[in-house]
Order: sequence, then C-alpha cells, then structure tokens
Amino acid sequence: MWPGTRLTELLGSRLPIVQAPMAGAQGADLTIAVCEAGGLGSLPCAMLRHEQVRSEVARIREQTEAPFSLNFFCHAGAEPDPDSEERWRRRLAPYFVELGVEASSTDAAPSRSGFDEAACALVEDLRPPVVSFHFGLPEAGLLARVRATGARVLSSATSVEEGLWLEERGVDAVIAQGAEAGGHQATFLRADVTDVSEQVGTFALVPLIASAVRVPVVAAGGIGEGRAIAAAFALGASGVQVGSAYLFTEEATIAPAHRAALEAAAAAGSARTALTNVFSGRPARSMVNRIVEEVGPISADAPAFPSAGRALAPLRSAPEGAAQFASLWAGQAAPLGRSLPASDLTRLLWDEAVAVAGQFAG
Repeated sequence: MWPGTRLTELLGSRLPIVQAPMAGAQGADLTIAVCEAGGLGSLPCAMLRHEQVRSEVARIREQTEAPFSLNFFCHAGAEPDPDSEERWRRRLAPYFVELGVEASSTDAAPSRSGFDEAACALVEDLRPPVVSFHFGLPEAGLLARVRATGARVLSSATSVEEGLWLEERGVDAVIAQGAEAGGHQATFLRADVTDVSEQVGTFALVPLIASAVRVPVVAAGGIGEGRAIAAAFALGASGVQVGSAYLFTEEATIAPAHRAALEAAAAAGSARTALTNVFSGRPARSMVNRIVEEVGPISADAPAFPSAGRALAPLRSAPEGAAQFASLWAGQAAPLGRSLPASDLTRLLWDEAVAVAGQFAG
C-alpha cells in the first residue's frame, strides 16, 4: 500500500513526515506540535546549552507521548586562525562604519557545538527515541554509545558517496538533502569544498541514494507541500523532511525581519535564495540580502565554520541591520509557505500528499 510503512515503523510516528531541526529558529513548541499531529518532531541541540536541552526535553515529554528526535552537529572544531578572522573583519569594516557599531564586540553570536563526550553523556541520560546528526556522524565510540541507548540514528547525505558511508556505519535511515534545502548543507566528505555548483538537487539525489542503500531514505529540500511529498515517494523515498514550511508557523521563533521576508516571498510567489558561507563559514541556503549580495554568496575571506558569524553579530544587532546582515534561512520552495499552526500544517501536508497520490492510483 502507498506509501509504505518503513519509516513510520522505524521511528514510531504515525506519519512519514520529519520536521527538520532548525537551530536558532525553534524550540520545544514546534517539536511538540509536530509530534502531536503525527509527524516526528525534532529539537536542534547544536546551539543549546546542555541544561537548556534538558529543560526542553522535559517540556516535550510533559506534553506528548509521541517519539521525537534530538539533533546534533558533528563538525570538527576549527583551529583559531587570527589572520583569517582579521581579514574578515577588514572586509566587513565599511559596514561597521556605516551603521556606527563597534567591530570589537564580536563574541555575541551564538556558538554551534559539535557532538562530543558531554553531548553523548546527555543522550545516554535523556534516552531520546531518535537521534539525528548533521555533517556526518560522531566518532565510532560515541556512536556506539548512542546506539546502545536504543535510539534510532539518522544522518544527512548530500551525495551517493555520503549515503553509502552513513549506511556502512550503521545509520537506520539516510536523509537525502538536496541543494534546494534551506540552512546548512550537510556535506561532510568534502566539507572543505566551497564550490557548490556540483551540489545535486533533491529530485535527482533521492532516487540515486535510494538505489544505492538498503535503509529507508528521507527526502529533504524543496518539500513544502503535498505535490512534492508525493513526488518524493514516487522516486523511492520512505519519508520526507520538511523545514522552511515550518518557519511560517506561529511556533517558529525566527526574528521579525526573517518572518517578514518569508511572508513577502509567499505573497510574491517567488524568492531569491543562494548557498552562501558569509553567515557561518559553511555553505547554507539563505534568502539573498545585502551581505549575501555584496560580500558573497561564497567569500574566500569568510573564516572556517562556525567562526564567520561572530564578526557579523554587531551588524545583525543594529536596528537597521537585521534584514541586511542576518541569515534569512530559507529553501527554494519557501514561497509556497502558509501561515498555519504547526499541527495544522503537518496534517495538511499529508492530506495533500494523499490526495495527489490518489489521482494516479489504479
């Protein structure tokens, strides 16, 4: 029976819809709403202190009995590079003068932590039903400890090679993230490559990975309504991961300038987005604003991930800087977004997909 139950049986959710973990754009409220609607809600942990993770997980468990996922980054910490950071500050200096802010206050940006011993101990204590990773997987010993908790393990791939690498290391499902996706590209086997011209789109990547691996594949990128969900299943996916569509919900915690930009894109039916490294040092898809236009999209001056964001923090904080110098994460399908509560959106997405698939049944 369409669409199959591989993913829902694996994860324990009613619907094969995974809410993309969006660091800095959500908290437990979005996770809970998606879980209660039948999807797999996700909590991004890379920008949270461990006590915050504990608090958010406690709230989730108080308000839903459905399974949920904790998401972690797996990037290696970059060695400090004073020369690179000084070059970046010089590149941004004219903007500091224009906005009248001090370039010295460069530690206001939230940090992004990689998965380490302390994070692993946190997972062992909290024992979430699902753990997902971005930028590969933790080292083998830590991964074994995560699996020993009984958690299902997911991670993202942006190529067939990455999908096979993940399967060989025992993931339970591969998230096939295409170039259309908003936020950070999950590339890890070629993490030092900033040329994004070879990045594969979702609807080419999904059948390629689904043909190469035996585990379920979750399609991610450019999936914001039912037609795309039905198409992903037709191409071999066992589920979908939805991100940008949830940025329109009342549960999303994005800044007013970000929400206004998304709503304007939805009203216009189109938006300019680009993969850019100017906000963090790694390619990530954002709406095109002034800093992307004038410094990026890909700048050789940007320090390695995640250092680039520190120098931008004072510019983002300036009253007129929020829309011009902040990351406005959005996927290419963001203009299809609808302002609905997250629970309603989850159910609507699935109803739309079922209706589309029904048109081709028999």
